[in-house]
Amino acid sequence: MLKISPRFLMLQCLRHAHNQVCVRFAPSPTGHLHLGGLRTALYNFLYARHLGGKFLLRIEDTDQTRLVPGASERLVEDLLWAGIEIDEGPGFGGQLGPYVQSQRTDIYSKAIGELLRNGTAYRCFCTERRLDLLRKEALRTRQVPRYDNKCRHLTPAEVDSLLAKQTPHCIRFKLTDHEEPLEDLIYGKVHHNVSDTEGDPVVMKSDQFPTYHFANVVDDHLMGITHVLRGVEWQISTTKHLLLYKAFGWQPPKFGHLPLLVNADGTKLSKRQGDIGIQHFRERGYFPQALVNYVVSAGGGFEHRANAKQQLLGMQELYEQFHIERVNSHPSRLNPELLDDLNRLEIVRRLSGNESRTKLVKEVQQLVKQAYSQHSNLDLAEDHILDVLHWSSKRLVVLQDLSSSKLSFLWVKPSDFQIKDLTAEQLAHLLQLIDAIQDFHRDELNLKLKSFAQEENIKFPQMMKTLRAALSGLKEGPGVAEMMEILGKSVTLERLKEALPKESLHLEQHQ
Repeated sequence: MLKISPRFLMLQCLRHAHNQVCVRFAPSPTGHLHLGGLRTALYNFLYARHLGGKFLLRIEDTDQTRLVPGASERLVEDLLWAGIEIDEGPGFGGQLGPYVQSQRTDIYSKAIGELLRNGTAYRCFCTERRLDLLRKEALRTRQVPRYDNKCRHLTPAEVDSLLAKQTPHCIRFKLTDHEEPLEDLIYGKVHHNVSDTEGDPVVMKSDQFPTYHFANVVDDHLMGITHVLRGVEWQISTTKHLLLYKAFGWQPPKFGHLPLLVNADGTKLSKRQGDIGIQHFRERGYFPQALVNYVVSAGGGFEHRANAKQQLLGMQELYEQFHIERVNSHPSRLNPELLDDLNRLEIVRRLSGNESRTKLVKEVQQLVKQAYSQHSNLDLAEDHILDVLHWSSKRLVVLQDLSSSKLSFLWVKPSDFQIKDLTAEQLAHLLQLIDAIQDFHRDELNLKLKSFAQEENIKFPQMMKTLRAALSGLKEGPGVAEMMEILGKSVTLERLKEALPKESLHLEQHQ
């Protein structure tokens, strides 16, 4: 039997004795986290927290040829950004590690030795050339390429002779018929006899690194994983994993396979789509909880309420309401418009709390400073920013939209512009008119301004052009009335006063 330290066994037993649910997210650091990976991590986390269990992170880096430098660190950063708490993993402690597969090679070597001893694995000396010929022949005859299990039938003497010559070799696992169906937590009974379609799989490569399937099974067992939730693309491999558990004499965890995430038109999400990476959503300005709610809205797991108003749930609300039985078994369609709606809801939610509102204002201040670093006359007063945020919460999608050039008038104060088309008396009356308007909405503003132009016998287009320059310093942009509505009454009056000629300002102060 595979020898495990007494301390290791004790920790495993404690976990099982308390019936503690233990799940894991086990990505490969071959790229950045995308929506599909986030969904897998999130559903594992929600399931564990719902049942008072633990969430482990394990880095599966056995394919050393595809590693991307910094990918593991970025992946952890994205998980934490999304609000997923890691109980055990690299850099997070835990007594059943190490949690990086490349640091567990001794464990895999001992496990391989156990399979060789009990006769469920064997050494394969086939060269790459022979394997390539098998593949080509299968394709020529229109068959699925598979290993023909030739080395399974080598005698002990033949194996010893090849080992004595130091012939390169890998280790293969003997597939057998698996008649019992998989009881999938999401799909129900699933039957797939892997030996009908595949040859014996490699479990230890010639470079002494284990393959994904082998290391996955060994790690899940030794780390006390009780439930495995992963993408449906791994469902076909689960039979292979169950056979490995049987070969070791281990109790397998329960398996649940999450359906495919697909685009709104039903096409499959692809990592090559630059817009499904979590980093893309972060850089675009989406909030973590908006993205998390977006993912669960497609995959199910929650009670469906007909005609219910769209809600934005916090992480605790999500795991309290989560039920694995309610996860969809059909492909999960993503609707990008829903993500935009959810992000607006998150802006509104943050505006309602004192601490989150203050953070939001500081974030806008930072965004504007970066976007208009060449300007010194920026309007970044807290009250002004809050007015803008309240206006934008139902119109814009992300905070970054507030720093677009079309809205530069919100932040950049006009400099050195003086209103010369109106008399001092007309300007004083205009300021009084604007100050008296109660419903500071574009329609009301337009009516009042048109009426004022008619009474004062002023050409309306010319007056609006002058007001635009005084308010924004721009020749183009939103309508003047809309601009005034966005800026709010106090900022509108402030900017108009700053554009008054000195004699007009003196008159206005004495009225």
